[in-house]
Amino acid sequence: MSRISTDQLLDAGVHFGHLKSKWNPNMAPYIFMERNGIHVIDLNKTVAKLEEASAALKQIAKSGKKILFVATKKQAKEIVAEAVRKVNMPFVTERWPGGMLTNFATIRKAVKKMATIDKMNTDGTFSTISKKEKLTISREREKLEIQFGSIADMSRLPAALFIVDISKEHIAVAEARRLNIPTFAIVDTNSNPNLVDYPIPANDDAAKSIALIMEVVVGAIQEGLSERKHEKDKGEEEARREKGDEVAATEETGNE
Repeated sequence: MSRISTDQLLDAGVHFGHLKSKWNPNMAPYIFMERNGIHVIDLNKTVAKLEEASAALKQIAKSGKKILFVATKKQAKEIVAEAVRKVNMPFVTERWPGGMLTNFATIRKAVKKMATIDKMNTDGTFSTISKKEKLTISREREKLEIQFGSIADMSRLPAALFIVDISKEHIAVAEARRLNIPTFAIVDTNSNPNLVDYPIPANDDAAKSIALIMEVVVGAIQEGLSERKHEKDKGEEEARREKGDEVAATEETGNE
């Protein structure tokens, strides 16, 4: 995995925390100093925690499981959605639907409803209903797409959650904890790192900071997916070779 330097993190403003008055005391181990009333994050700790999180995410991706990304704050939405699409992982960048994990069966019903509407569009059902009904159904499909389109391929609970700003996404964190789903997160100085399994101490407000960390995380996931594909291809090749050897041996026995 590519190692990130403290200089890269510094350039992206990853070290800027919140005002001292807004700090969470549990972040004390990750704070380097205070400057002008603002906490400065220890970037050596960020590097170590980012590498630890990346290694674990890589293994999850390599095992073929899904990681759900959660980032509904304005400055993170587009950055996260764009990065995550590259590795075909599910994400939530609109409002977190309560019960997304703890009531997953209901969420799946909503996703299936999208598929049902799509089928109506292709099997000719739409041509048999009124204009008004068509409009109502189309509007419902649009709403469902905004809310659940990015998780349409998530047929079961994710193997892990990656969260930007655990204070804002506290419901998602609580649901994951309740179900013992591992959590990874960018954690700023105003949040409690003990609420997640893999906290990455960093500025969760600056777009550049979020983008750089996402780049590292998605890179690790890409590596995991590539290794999975390579091992699968290698296994198939070996199976073909073994089959070929068996055929050759059978033919040889038949010729004797």
